[in-house]
Amino acid sequence: MMAINDRKAHGTQIPATRGMVRRGHLDTTDVRTDGLVVVSTHADEPGAAVAQIAAAIEGVTLAGGLVFCSYRYDRDKLAAALAGLMPESPLFGCTSAGEVGARGYDSDSIVFIGFPADTFDLTVLPFADLDRFEPEQARKAVRQTAAQARDRAHRKLGEDLSHVAMVLVDGLSHREELLTMTAQEALGEIDLVGGSSGDGLTFSDTGVFFDGQFHRDAAVIGLLSSSRAMHVFSANHYSPGAERMVITEANAETRTVFEINAAPAAEEYMRLVGEPGGSLDMSFCASHPLMVRTGGAYHVRSIQSVNPDGSITFYCAIDRGVVMTIGEHKDRIAQMQEAFAGAGAKVGEIDHVIAFDCVLNRIDAQSRQLGHQVAGLYEDNRVVGFNTYGEQFRAAHVNQTFTGLVVGR
Repeated sequence: MMAINDRKAHGTQIPATRGMVRRGHLDTTDVRTDGLVVVSTHADEPGAAVAQIAAAIEGVTLAGGLVFCSYRYDRDKLAAALAGLMPESPLFGCTSAGEVGARGYDSDSIVFIGFPADTFDLTVLPFADLDRFEPEQARKAVRQTAAQARDRAHRKLGEDLSHVAMVLVDGLSHREELLTMTAQEALGEIDLVGGSSGDGLTFSDTGVFFDGQFHRDAAVIGLLSSSRAMHVFSANHYSPGAERMVITEANAETRTVFEINAAPAAEEYMRLVGEPGGSLDMSFCASHPLMVRTGGAYHVRSIQSVNPDGSITFYCAIDRGVVMTIGEHKDRIAQMQEAFAGAGAKVGEIDHVIAFDCVLNRIDAQSRQLGHQVAGLYEDNRVVGFNTYGEQFRAAHVNQTFTGLVVGR
């Protein structure tokens, strides 16, 4: 049995697929300035990439910006360049497991999203040292910052505003659930949406950007207010199957499962899928996700790695006694068309969809040869964002979803 993480840690790359943009280290740039200011650059050198972004936003007054970047960029050099990009306005972001640019899935790039100051206001609240995260202190900080941000936005933009909180969290921190629940409780009626940072498929060095630096074991919340309509949504592409299984041995702290149905985890998983002795790689796990029922609905608990000892490590919280089932494919294209139509109905004409799209969705699209159709849907609906190690939607940390913030014109 081959372990998913039996590969060299550095240089692991999501392969290109027809209909998905991947231009390697070519010095190419995509720019949109007819709504949100969106710049996607493939310049190889961090300073040159940020210079292209600076040229694209020159003359545009921005309330703040959001940036998603390939893990291949030199962090220190990129941070230094980004720190000088818009020093008078907040800029936050993270490393990715892949980017979503102007024409679909992308790699080796930087995606910048700028919020025009005439219709947006942005305030950021960082959290360092998540290993020592204190929920009560965090709730107080979120409540206070959200109240101040709303007051400032109303003075600047008027009374009829929409508000949303975007959260970016270290995808290797294992603190997503606690942070998400705590923040959403404190935010009240303001919806929270976001994603966990990635580093391709290396699972070794993710980063969250704020205050001019990339940080490990950290998170940041961007409180966005706008005179435009905004709407959040989350969709997964699977329904629960009939087969049930119980986790009988696990380490909740490391999110590692050792036994399912009192049998070695990986072997039992493959037996229940119906392919004992098969090739247990990332594509296999993306195509056969495990699901749990919480809050009256089924959610994916995605596999991050299958380990040499036959245990399974997950992206989400997992523990002994949890009952799971194997997810079965829905019609992804039809479901996404429905999701975009519903989102458009909420905001009127879509300006952009800021996407927090699980990396396993990308892998599954590649393995099922849906890349061209997915890219077309993303381009038609002006989707930009990044591939995550997990998504945050309201009070939940979820996996293998397409979670998004829809901004109206």
